[in-house]
This record gives sequence, structure tokens and C-alpha cells, in this order.
Amino acid sequence: MIPREILKQVRRVEIATRGLVHDVFSGEYHSVFKGRGMNFAEVREYHYGDDIRSIDWNVTARSGAPFVKVFDEERELTVILVVDVSASGEFGSRSRMKGEVAVEICAVLAFSAITNNDKVGLIIFSDRIEKFVPPRKGRRHVLRVLRELLYFQPQGRGTDVGGALEYLARVVRRRAVVFVVSDFLATGYGKALAVAGRRHDTIAVQVCDPRERELPTIGYIELEDAETGEHVTVNVSDPAFRGAFDRDVAETRAAREREFQRTGVDLIEVSTDRPYADRLMRFFRQRAKRFR
Repeated sequence: MIPREILKQVRRVEIATRGLVHDVFSGEYHSVFKGRGMNFAEVREYHYGDDIRSIDWNVTARSGAPFVKVFDEERELTVILVVDVSASGEFGSRSRMKGEVAVEICAVLAFSAITNNDKVGLIIFSDRIEKFVPPRKGRRHVLRVLRELLYFQPQGRGTDVGGALEYLARVVRRRAVVFVVSDFLATGYGKALAVAGRRHDTIAVQVCDPRERELPTIGYIELEDAETGEHVTVNVSDPAFRGAFDRDVAETRAAREREFQRTGVDLIEVSTDRPYADRLMRFFRQRAKRFR
């Protein structure tokens, strides 16, 4: 029996996201993803105007003439939510924590998927794989996904994005639409991200907080790393410290953007101090134009 409070919270999230799903977002979702799931059908000779990315280089090398792969559209898609539940998601300097915003974004994506008769699966991760919910259809299944996101108690506190993507490669063999929802406060995931980007239609959703980009000028404060438990006292009014902090933020951001550009994975940046709906809609409208 599911506790009444859990059901109430799931219902609140469903109501909070319903307008975005039904009034606007499901149409954008449909135009961007529907019909982009593909099954291999055959190879044929290259014709002028064909996308060079579809060239089958093995057949081309054997035949001495260019050949391209031909695909048939799938009638349904599989959407996989790969969600970071590490301890850093418990941080928030505004009205909501990063983890709370992440859950609502996942709700929008999941309800949009079932509105379009697609399957939804879930991988919850921290510094380990915490939970895998195989993809299925239907509202009841999506409500289960939301319950897991809202009330699952992770064993780990750290973040291993690469490990989560490697697990994805093992359990999801057919091409899927994959949303990786994390603050991406981690390193070493570039290789696994590149593999996921080639195998699936992969989109990264970075959830951040303004205090991770800019510190207030309030003198000495004690900071805690939520994932390691390490404490440090710093003077955030000190110009030297602020300069070093700003450089580190800029360098980390630039390195992360280069990683996503290199792997061809799209990135949506969401902040706890701004409506996430605006960023999602802007991204999907731009993506729809790109695929027309």
C-alpha cells in the first residue's frame, strides 16, 4: 500500500506540470521526436542530396561506389530518463532545491511521452546505479516513475555520470530518446557520453543554482561539499578568493560545453531561480527547426 502523503505529492507534481504538457509541450515533443526512431531496412546506392552521415562506409569500401543506409520509421519511441540523485541535488538558494526542479522536468518529459503513446524508462544514479525501471507505457507506469524520483532513498552521495551512461548502454540496446538530468558536477564522463550520443538521441539537462555561479559578498562563511561532507571556511568578500572562484566557474563551464559539442549531445541549462518551462520550450522549438 502506497502511503497517502506520497500519493498527494505525486498528484501535486502531476497537477503542476499538466498545463505545460497538454497545452504546449506535447506538440513540441511530437514535432521533434515522433518519427525519428528508426529501424535499419537496407542499403542502396548514394543519390545526390543524400545525407552523407548515412553513408555505409563498409559497403562503400567493398563495392568501390558510395552506398547509404536506409531506415524505416518506428511507430513508437522509448524515452529513458537518466536522473542524478546525488547529494548535490539537495542544494538550493532560492525557493526550491535542484532535485525538486529535476523531478518536475522529468514529469513533463514523462507525461509528454505517454501522451504520444511512447514508453518511459528510468535509471536513477548517484556514484552507483541506484534503480532501473524498465520502459513501459501508460499513466500508471509514469506515476510509478514519479514516486521513485520523489521518495527513493539513494545509497550513494557522489556523482558518476559515466557509470550511469555505461549502464544505459548495457540495458537499453535499441535506439531511444535519452534525457540525462543532472547538475553535471562530475568529470570523466566524456567517453561514455560520446557512445550514448552515437547510439541514442541524447539530450543533457543541467540543473544548477545561481549560488554555484556567483557568491554573495558577506565575509566569512562555512561551506560544505554535500557529496564528500568536507567543510571549509572562506572569506567570500576577499577579492583574490572571488577572482579564483570566478575563473574556476568559467573554466569548468567552458570545458563542459566543449565536451557536449565534441560528443554532439544537446544541452539544456536550467536554473532554480528561473522558470524551467521557458528553457525547455526554447530548446525544443530550436530543435524542431533544425530537423525540418
